[in-house]
Amino acid sequence: MIHIDIVCIGKIRETYLKDAISEYSKRLSKYCVLNIIELPDEKLPTKLNNSLELEIKQKESKSILSHIKKDSYVISLDLQGKSYTSEEFSDKIQSISHQNSHITFLIGGTLGMSKELLLNAEESICFSKMTFPHPLIRVFLLEQLFRAFKIANGETYHH
Repeated sequence: MIHIDIVCIGKIRETYLKDAISEYSKRLSKYCVLNIIELPDEKLPTKLNNSLELEIKQKESKSILSHIKKDSYVISLDLQGKSYTSEEFSDKIQSISHQNSHITFLIGGTLGMSKELLLNAEESICFSKMTFPHPLIRVFLLEQLFRAFKIANGETYHH
């Protein structure tokens, strides 16, 4: 069975998002071993300059980097990443799983991820060019993973 880690910055505070994450985690347990690793976010000052922004990104990215398993296939979620249809994403997950039993998805903090961390990933994907709160992206990822496994197994799932 494939192992999927989601390494992300920030705690989920909203109950409705926690419920959605819990529900999709339960659904995914049929298809994979899922591990969500929540790392603390850096507090943003009220006045943010380029130097502080870079420092915060680097701290959070270093924290993420330390939680990536050695032989894992790493996919970052980034606005500059490649977009997939649900079917293409399903094919991608299946293709990776034939060569690697471990996939790690990275979700950075509010300011994103450092260039170093992005370069550490095998690839970057983007769910939308729109900006969404990071906790919501976590739900999007879990839903798309669930959909990907349903598609791969020829199981019915609403379009």
